[in-house]
Amino acid sequence: MPKKLVWKFSKKYIAGETLQDAVSLVKNLNSIGILATIDVLGEAVTNKSEAIESKVEASKVIDKIIIENLNANLSIKPTQMGLSIDSDFAYEQISELVGKLVKVNNFLRLDMEDSPYTTLTIDLLKKLREKYNQDSVGIVIQSYLKRSLGDVKELNKINTNYRLCKGIYVEPSEIAYKEKDIIRNNYLTLLEEMIKSGNYVGIATHDEYLIDEAYKLIDKYKLGEDKFEFQMLLGVREDLRDKILKDGYKIRIYVPYGVHWYKYSIRRLKENPAIAGYIFKNLFSFK
Repeated sequence: MPKKLVWKFSKKYIAGETLQDAVSLVKNLNSIGILATIDVLGEAVTNKSEAIESKVEASKVIDKIIIENLNANLSIKPTQMGLSIDSDFAYEQISELVGKLVKVNNFLRLDMEDSPYTTLTIDLLKKLREKYNQDSVGIVIQSYLKRSLGDVKELNKINTNYRLCKGIYVEPSEIAYKEKDIIRNNYLTLLEEMIKSGNYVGIATHDEYLIDEAYKLIDKYKLGEDKFEFQMLLGVREDLRDKILKDGYKIRIYVPYGVHWYKYSIRRLKENPAIAGYIFKNLFSFK
């Protein structure tokens, strides 16, 4: 799809190409009581110099969070920091970012990517946790992966801070559930497992059914606000976002920015092909 066309769709879901674009948007979110996590778009770098550039940009995000007093933290993709090149190198890069965040009592989220990196990312978290505490770094668990329950049971032992989502990468049926109801049920199984173990969880979903069921679990376990938050992508289901906020719960919005917006946008389109159809329908309609 042409970039100009994709941008028409994307601008609702991306803060912009610059860090200042992200800062301005986060300030607007904060002004209405919404938290944020900032993500520099990009992944799977091919050499160490690109990975270092990514780390430098992520470090600038941390500086802006501090200077602008933003109610936000940082999300990164491990392959963006070199995980697909050298896991030790990626650890050193990410450790530098976590160390900087620890000094200002802030937090880094390791995004979860496609299945070749699941174990590598979990190992990376464990290694970082040996150096830093639970409140400094967390991970993402995807409910469509068949391995996730086992991963959660293992990660619960080290008091992990989670973001729980369904998962968006295309994975083979041998390792990933494909049926909507099964993915939903597994999401709720994982969420309850995390809650029962006393771990903090970011309930990341735009599925109204899962949000309603999460409310029930919050009531069932009498969860305090220091144990969970809801999370959503920028520009998606803002009606639900506002409802959650009105209901008195914390909500954090994932705010991506950067020059590598095209690949991110294509993933969003693949995730929801109906949107692509809508774009083309409007593009070629005559009024």
